[in-house]
Formats: sequence, C-alpha cells, structure tokens
Amino acid sequence: MGVNLHRLCGPRLFRFATVGVGAAALFFGLAWLLVSIGVPPFTGSVIAYATAFVVAYTSQRAWTFEGRHDHSRVLPRYLVLQLGCALSSGAFAHFAVDRFGMSPFAMSALTTLVVSAASYVLSSLWVFRD
Repeated sequence: MGVNLHRLCGPRLFRFATVGVGAAALFFGLAWLLVSIGVPPFTGSVIAYATAFVVAYTSQRAWTFEGRHDHSRVLPRYLVLQLGCALSSGAFAHFAVDRFGMSPFAMSALTTLVVSAASYVLSSLWVFRD
C-alpha cells in the first residue's frame, strides 16, 4: 500500500480542514442558539453535534473525498473513526493536563491538532480509501 504524499497533503488537506472548521463552527453556533432559546444544554448539544456530524460526513464524502465511496462501507467506518477520535481526545487531554501540567488553552490546541491530524490520516487511508 503506497501512500501518495501529494494526494495526502495537497488540496484534499485544505478541503478536509475547511469542512472540519465549518462543522466545528456549526456545532458551536447551533449549540449556543438552541440553549439560548431554552433547549436544555444536554439536548441542545446532542442535537448540534448530530447535525454537525451529518454535515461533516456528507461534506467530507462529497467534497473532500470526491463522493466515490459507497455509504454502506464508509459511513460505519466514519462513525467508528469519530468515536475513536472523541475517546482519544479525552485521553490525550487528560494526560496533557494531569501528566504534563499543560494549561487548558495549550491542552485544547494540542489535542485539536493531534486528533485532527489522526482523523485526516485515517480518513484518507481507511475510511475513504480508494
């Protein structure tokens, strides 16, 4: 399995980051809006996350990875990857603060970079592999 670095680091990386930033902004804005209008925080956050997940998956599949992949194969993989990233981010954040004494800001920045990079690499090599 050869890795094409140009394909991995080229325009696809820009599209992946654009979708990720957009999904994060959607989650933030929607969670804020829902809670602001009286939806309980847990419910509002879950609705916002589910909405951002659907938008991110759809956009990653269609735009970032050019829509050549069968939903029945890639959607379960995407779900597993995102669950793994969520759990990994929690563990990474825990160690960054408790073991290495990082500030919350530094922990958030480093966790975001590490988990985003892992998500991109695994999306490219496993979830949306040609």
